[in-house]
Amino acid sequence: MGRHTRRNNAGATPPGGKPGRRRVIWIVALVAGVGLLVGVCILVCLSIVRDALNHHGSSEHEHPPGPHGGTMVAVGRENRFHVEAVFDRSGQVWVYTYGEDESQVHPVEAQPVPATVRRPSDPTEFSVLLSPEPQPGDPPGKASRFAGRLPKELDGGRIELVVPAMTLVGERHWFAVKSEGEWHRNPMPEKVTAEEERKLYLTPGGKYTEADIKANGGVAASEKFKGLKAGHDAKPKPGDRICPISRTKADPKFTWVIGGQESQFCCPPCVDEFVKKAKERPDEVMPPESYVQPP
Repeated sequence: MGRHTRRNNAGATPPGGKPGRRRVIWIVALVAGVGLLVGVCILVCLSIVRDALNHHGSSEHEHPPGPHGGTMVAVGRENRFHVEAVFDRSGQVWVYTYGEDESQVHPVEAQPVPATVRRPSDPTEFSVLLSPEPQPGDPPGKASRFAGRLPKELDGGRIELVVPAMTLVGERHWFAVKSEGEWHRNPMPEKVTAEEERKLYLTPGGKYTEADIKANGGVAASEKFKGLKAGHDAKPKPGDRICPISRTKADPKFTWVIGGQESQFCCPPCVDEFVKKAKERPDEVMPPESYVQPP
């Protein structure tokens, strides 16, 4: 009887099942765990890439030129906002704000906006302050246009404007926008021809009226200011009147009536350019008191 008992014990299955079966179970569990971990990692990576594209991808999203001929980029998640940057040959940069519809102006908080500019191929950055310059129709405390001065160190070449934080309807947003092609400074516009000059100054249009023509003596700027020497002060002090075109210090000698108000300029060619703007793009013309060097 003792021998029979020993045979039964020798052939019994150990607690927990056969060793081979337990090994298979552990391998299956391990493979399933690794697969789950890989799946989670993939989802996390896709989420990060998606957020990065939403946050930083605005400069990569191609748009046709904006309403002012500048570079348009999307800002924020789901392209909720758009901004247009215009790099003016006078050394000025203008930033216009729009909503989801790129053709609809969207006034935002009137705020000073710190920014930087650089050449895409050069890590050296220069600070630029974008100051609010409300357009006609912007509600009080709001602005759909911001302006800043580009540093002379970036005279020529392609440039990139980076805004690290701009408040749009209560939310702070980052965006970057590059100039279209090569940008070159040209502080003084070329003088128009005699025939163009006569048509420019002696015919009304936009904000430039018959009353303005009469107030200016019925002559062109080159005739009215003949013999006067223009000097350009590129470093106006805070509070100084500045030329609406070159953004250099305005000279009281070069005053012209537009829209019934006297504006000051640095030279006659800038008067040409401003009268042209008043006739062709009147909404961009601000009152004379708007053209003052900020603190």
